[in-house]
Amino acid sequence: MVDNPYVHSVSFIKSAVLPKDYPDSDLPEIAVAGRSNVGKSSLINRLVNRRRLAKVSNTPGRTQLLNFFLVNDRFVLCDLPGYGFARVPKKIKDGWGRMVESYLAERNQIKALLILTDVRRQPGDWEKQMFTWASHFGYAVIPVATKIDKLPVSKRKPGIASTAKGLGLNAKQVVAWSAVSGVGLEELWARIDRVV
Repeated sequence: MVDNPYVHSVSFIKSAVLPKDYPDSDLPEIAVAGRSNVGKSSLINRLVNRRRLAKVSNTPGRTQLLNFFLVNDRFVLCDLPGYGFARVPKKIKDGWGRMVESYLAERNQIKALLILTDVRRQPGDWEKQMFTWASHFGYAVIPVATKIDKLPVSKRKPGIASTAKGLGLNAKQVVAWSAVSGVGLEELWARIDRVV
């Protein structure tokens, strides 16, 4: 993996389910949210320049807990379980929803929510609901269109425009992202720095 000038240190803090298990920290937190298989783990690994900090899997729904990572001793990244078509029992999936809702409602340290969408698919009700949640709690929102490398170059701008329109935004508000090539790394770090 190429050098990432934005990261000096990163470490896994802990996993949690209930508020009583959250890290005891006053540092600002950035939550990473997206559907199952949208590329959350790949984004986190590229963002912090680690190959396997967050576990990447071809099986949707592998992230089943809130996973907290300390970055540069400045802020905490929280990897939320993916929403959507994970092949897990409904009871477990419902539990994930309650776990995420509790985190978003009760964690005062949250400063921003990265909402990931696959640039090849239209944002759905879940992504729009996350925007509503973020607005309700006063969090900054950083929309990220992942897997931009999966589109031919000629279709990337229209893909970003379509993603933005589906979220009620303009294209300049959406970060085009590729965990493979690193497209969007500088812009995403700039937005995170502004929030932190």
